[in-house]
Amino acid sequence: MEPTVTDAPDASRYEIRDGDRLLGVAAYERRGNQVVFTHTEVEDSSEYSGLGSRLVRSALDDVRGAGHTVVPECSFVRGWIERHPEYQDLVAAREP
Repeated sequence: MEPTVTDAPDASRYEIRDGDRLLGVAAYERRGNQVVFTHTEVEDSSEYSGLGSRLVRSALDDVRGAGHTVVPECSFVRGWIERHPEYQDLVAAREP
């Protein structure tokens, strides 16, 4: 089975699962039209290489589809966006 990513708003996180098995999460807080990513964690398993990248890409695509912006407080999400310039437009502008 191919892992899938879904938003779990009651838990304030995106989840990546293989069937019922939870493989990783990207926790967030919603602040108006901003999604603040606070922590990302994935299972340590060579069977699922690239799991964190798949999780973050899907979460950011969902945020983009909703017309929101992101605040990447999580170092994994921040680093991923830095390596993928096509997602940098999602980063919320910093207030002066």
